[in-house]
Order: sequence, then C-alpha cells, then structure tokens
Amino acid sequence: MTGRQQRADAQRNYERILEVARTVVEEQGTQASLRDIARRAEVGMGTLYRHFPTREALLEALLRQRFDTLAARAEELEGADDSREALRQWLREFLSRASAYRGLTSSMMTTIGDEDSALHASCSAMREAAGRLVKRAQDDGHIRPDIDGMDVFALVSAVGWIAEQGPVVAGRRDHLFSLVLDGLAAGAVSGRAPRSAD
Repeated sequence: MTGRQQRADAQRNYERILEVARTVVEEQGTQASLRDIARRAEVGMGTLYRHFPTREALLEALLRQRFDTLAARAEELEGADDSREALRQWLREFLSRASAYRGLTSSMMTTIGDEDSALHASCSAMREAAGRLVKRAQDDGHIRPDIDGMDVFALVSAVGWIAEQGPVVAGRRDHLFSLVLDGLAAGAVSGRAPRSAD
C-alpha cells in the first residue's frame, strides 16, 4: 500500500469513527463505551486510539463540530430583521444540540473556563457570536439591560442540564426554556409581566 493509500485509509477510518461515535454518544451520553464505538465502526481498538488517544480527544472532535456550527449559525442570524426572534431561535437550536449528548452541558460549562482545553477557542467563538445576538436584542429593547451573554448562556445551559436528570423533567424542557426567555424579556426588569417568548 502506498503512502497516499495509507493516508486515504486513515482518513476514512477517522471519519467513520467520528460518524459512529456521534450516534453512540447520542445513545449513551458522553461516557459512551469506546469499545462499542470501535466495534460499530468496524475498527480495532488500536486504530481508534491512534486517531483518538483518549476519550476526551474523541469528545473534543465531536464537540468542536457542534460549537463551530452554532457559532456560524449565530453569525447568520445577526442579519435577521427581528433581533428578538433571532436570539430565541439560536437559543432553541443551542439547547437542542446541547441536549443531544447526555453530559454535554457540563462539558461545555467546564470548557468555558479552561483556557488549556482544545475546545476553548471553539466554545469561546460560539459564546461571543451568541453574545452579539444578545446585545442586538438589548439594543432593540427586547432583552433586559442588566444581563450579558454569559448570563443567557448559563441559564439556557442550566435548562439543558436539568432536562438530563430524568424523563419527567425532560418533558418540561420547552416549558422551562420559555420561562427563562420570559425572565430575560425587557419587561421583566420593571416587574411587568412579559409576553411569552413562544
């Protein structure tokens, strides 16, 4: 096998492992079995470890894709006419993606404060893009002025974490999300009852 063929084969294995890992982590959470991932990807454990020497390395590759996609989506929504709806839409997409992997919310919150993490740059870019959506909604008078992007990120992440704790709470995720958005509405700061965000 030539060097080019070896590289092509290695790239196919890398992509296959990531594809399978995405499915397995959605099923089992961030503590998913690496052996199960290797078996379903039809590669040996040695091949998996060559590409991803630790569980964290595999999760970082998966999460980086999600963070980058969310950052790009926030940038797209910056040009929307309705800044309130743009923020609501992004936050709903963020919550949906965060809820896809059990344990992901905790990983994201840890990454924000860990500058040594390989994911820190992607996570920060995502949070900064979302912060611009928050600022624009504030400038338009839709969001209360005494909060910042980190507040919004933490509150919605908390909803995602709570929803992971059991099916009863998970069934109320959308309701909890609406309550958070109601609390962020500009009217909430003066005690006026805000309109529902949904």
